[in-house]
Amino acid sequence: MSENIFICYPRCTTCKKAQHWLEEHGIHFEIRDIQKENPNIEELRKWHDMSNLPLKRFFNTSGLKYKTLELKNKLAQMNDDEQYSLLATDGMLVKRPIFVGSDFVLVGFKENEWNEKFL
Repeated sequence: MSENIFICYPRCTTCKKAQHWLEEHGIHFEIRDIQKENPNIEELRKWHDMSNLPLKRFFNTSGLKYKTLELKNKLAQMNDDEQYSLLATDGMLVKRPIFVGSDFVLVGFKENEWNEKFL
């Protein structure tokens, strides 16, 4: 089992670009389909801590589920525990791709950030 996990939604074009980038740069990883195997609360907490990002960055703010639930107006009133619980209910609420390394987490695919981390 690889210590690098690439969490993605296979139909997402950004995830496809990120996967291609990883393969192009010879980075080994295990793929995890976020829709079939949604992150649980403990994983989300750990990844959030490792990422040094605001928790809001873990939400797929452009997704249909986020918009349907009107989370833009609700997240500010929710504490971290409530947000972790919500994220753990549906992989489509979670920003992707997520790359989990041994001591870091990247959320979303911004090529310059990935270049900095890997190259």
